[in-house]
Amino acid sequence: MTKSLFPGFDGLMSLSRREGVDIRPTLLRVLTDLYVQASTHSDDEQRQFVELATRLIDQVDDATRAAVKARLAIYPSTPAPIMQKLGLTAAQEGRRVPLAREIPAPPPAPAPVRAPTEAEQRMASNLAMQPKDAAEIHDMFFRAGASDRALILHNLAQTPLKAAPRIPTVRAKRAIQILEMAAIANDFENFISELGDSLILPSRVAAQIVDDPGGEAIAVAARALDMPSPNFQRILLFFKPEIGTSVDAVYRLSRLYDRLSDRSALVLLAAWRGSTLAVTRAKYQSTLHDSERQRARASANQPRPGVQPGSSPAVRTGTDGSDR
Repeated sequence: MTKSLFPGFDGLMSLSRREGVDIRPTLLRVLTDLYVQASTHSDDEQRQFVELATRLIDQVDDATRAAVKARLAIYPSTPAPIMQKLGLTAAQEGRRVPLAREIPAPPPAPAPVRAPTEAEQRMASNLAMQPKDAAEIHDMFFRAGASDRALILHNLAQTPLKAAPRIPTVRAKRAIQILEMAAIANDFENFISELGDSLILPSRVAAQIVDDPGGEAIAVAARALDMPSPNFQRILLFFKPEIGTSVDAVYRLSRLYDRLSDRSALVLLAAWRGSTLAVTRAKYQSTLHDSERQRARASANQPRPGVQPGSSPAVRTGTDGSDR
C-alpha cells in the first residue's frame, strides 16, 4: 500500500527531522484517509499501516491524534494494535451505537460590516495596477523556473504595487473546504471552478494555475485564501501526484509556502486579475483598428461626384446670349 502511495515516505520523514518542516501530522491524516477508503485490506497492507501509523501517532500533536482517532473509531476494520494505541474499544455485534446529543445552535453573530462585492473587488484590483504591467508580471511568473519564481515572490513583497483586497474570511473558509474535497476526489473541474470563483479569476487563469507543473501557482492561490499549511500539504499529496510522490518537491513547496507572505500572494493575485483586462483590451483594440482601416479604405475608393454639394448648376447660353 505505502509503496504505491508514498514511495518516498522514509525520505519525507528524514527531511522532516533534518530540515524542520514537520509534515508528520499531514502524513498521518493522509495515510488514515487512504486506509479507511477501502472496506478490506490484505495482511500486508494492514501490517504496513500498523507499522507506519504507530510510528506517527506518538510524534504528532493532540489535535491530529484526536482527528485520526475520530476517523478510525467509526471504521469497522481498524486494526487491533491501532485501537489499543488510541484507546478505542472494539464495537460489539448487535450493540446499538448511542446517538449524539443535539448541538445547540450558536447565538446569532452581530451583523458584520458589508464586504465589498466581487465587482468592487475586481475594479479595485484592476485600477491598482496597469493592465500592461499586470500582464508582464503574469507572463514573467509563469515563464520562470522554480528558483526565479521564489525570487519574484520575495521581491513582490517589497514593491509599491497595490495588492488585491483580502478574500472575506467566511468565503475563504468555505473555499478551502470545497477545494480540499475536490482534491481528494481528483475532481479537476470543480477544483478549477471553485478556485476561480473564490479568487475572482476567469476559468482560463484558474486552469493555468492548476495545470502549472511547478506547484508555486497553487501555493500562491492557497496563500491568498489564507489556507492552513496542513490543508495545502494534503492538496499537494492528493491532487498533484507528480509532486506528492517526490520528496524534494514536497519539501521545497512546503518550505516556500511557510515563507510566502500574504502581501506577495495578493500582489500576484492582482496581477492575475489585471492580466485578464490586458488580454481583453488587446483583443478589442485589434478589432477596432481593423474596422478603422476598412472604413478608411472604403472612403478612399469611393468615386467623387461631378457636382459638389451646394454648388450651382452650369447655365448654357445661345449665340445671342439668350437662354435655351
